[in-house]
Amino acid sequence: MTPLYSMTGFGKKVLQLPGKKISIEMKSLNSKQADINLRLPSLYRSKEGDIRQLISESLIRGKIDCNINVEVTGIESAPRINMELAEGYLKQLKQLSDATGTSGDLLGSVMRLPDVLQSAQDELGDEEWKILEQGLLDTLEALKEFRASEGSRLAEDLQLRLQNIEEAQAKVVPLEEERRQRVKDKLMRSLEQLKSDVDQERFEQELIYYLEKYDITEEKVRLSSHIQYFRELIEEGNMVGKKLGFVSQEIGREINTLGSKANHAEMQRLVVEMKDELEKIKEQALNIL
Repeated sequence: MTPLYSMTGFGKKVLQLPGKKISIEMKSLNSKQADINLRLPSLYRSKEGDIRQLISESLIRGKIDCNINVEVTGIESAPRINMELAEGYLKQLKQLSDATGTSGDLLGSVMRLPDVLQSAQDELGDEEWKILEQGLLDTLEALKEFRASEGSRLAEDLQLRLQNIEEAQAKVVPLEEERRQRVKDKLMRSLEQLKSDVDQERFEQELIYYLEKYDITEEKVRLSSHIQYFRELIEEGNMVGKKLGFVSQEIGREINTLGSKANHAEMQRLVVEMKDELEKIKEQALNIL
């Protein structure tokens, strides 16, 4: 059986390279499409398209945040100071300080100015990209495992909600005969108030008309059919979130029709219970891939 996947997930991977440590974190939430937000060091910008493709092909849908952070751990990876640019900045700042009579940490100010610090690497090497790519794949796999675990929990909850709807529907059945008798009694009281002779044949016709008007047999059959299909989709797993959303709408239509035809206080109460369970199902279905 293919697992049911939630769109909620988290994955993390730490890569240790000579002179640097690369941390990769990804988290995802529900979304109708693949909405990918990347935070990358400047060195990896050239691979942004490849990274986006890896993520979208693996995760399919969801609001996905990917953060890649690089921490320098060795002198060979330390940023280089652009000496010529720094000297030019410092000279101008000294002139400005003398002219205005202000003082301060000129060197600290220079180090924060644009392009004074430059990456020790001008381009991303093939070997580092291979390591980063594998790290991304490992992170994605961890996130998918998280999604599968969350999906399993969602599947259990959905099954429970479906069962609750079926139990409420089953309680409707014994009320139908009581409702039938109420309709008959109501018609008889109306006739008695008119103090007219009862045409038994006409009375039976009117009774049949009202009973057909409030008959819910078709709604119960369709509701059971939709619930069965919903269960089959849960068992099918994989990317069934949108289908589950469509089927839950059909379940809602049948429950609403039951409510409109109920004409019975206890049946109305059971319909409200079914609607409440269905709303929870719809909320959960939004989180399914």
